[in-house]
Amino acid sequence: MKVISTNLGSPVTIEWNGATEQTGIYKYPISKGLFLAKNDVKDDTVIDRVHHGGIHKACYIFSADYYEYWKQLYPKLAWDWGMFGENLTVEDLDESKIRIGDIYKIGDALVQVSQPREPCYKLGIRFGTQKILKEFITHNHPGTYLKILEEGHVSAGDDFKLVEQSKNTLTSQQFYELIFAKEKSQDLLALFMTNQAVPQYKKDKFKKYLS
Repeated sequence: MKVISTNLGSPVTIEWNGATEQTGIYKYPISKGLFLAKNDVKDDTVIDRVHHGGIHKACYIFSADYYEYWKQLYPKLAWDWGMFGENLTVEDLDESKIRIGDIYKIGDALVQVSQPREPCYKLGIRFGTQKILKEFITHNHPGTYLKILEEGHVSAGDDFKLVEQSKNTLTSQQFYELIFAKEKSQDLLALFMTNQAVPQYKKDKFKKYLS
């Protein structure tokens, strides 16, 4: 995997359900790279800290490989890297292969795969339609969040160098499928509950599905 683009966002005011609010999902490429800090990306905009940012969602990465797919669905949009609100646009990111808990070196930073991204209405606002939420779930390539183990600077062109692969085989894509599956696989739940990198608050939500 390789970083194609580093992206930051400034606050943008939006209207939602009759109320005015701000969002940081409008991210665009920058040339100087990013500094990955423990709780967020330095100088990035994180408005809703209940659902974004924090140690388990410090940095969001999304695959450059699927941009063409989305461009064909939404050809009239002004396309650029960062369209999905990702901090790092990454080449050859495959959620079916990366495991929750995998540790990578990127630039000066040491990071760990934490959890997949779950789409919310703000993605629909950026795309101009809320129907993208269902499309995004169905496409099954959500990108993933990173936990920052060692802070550091990351630039476009930096490779993801695998330092340690998780012995627990739960992939980011399986995590994502588990979230939205009406019938929760007990085998996947077992992997999920025993994976030390899965945030505890996520495990607490899924305890009710254990048979």
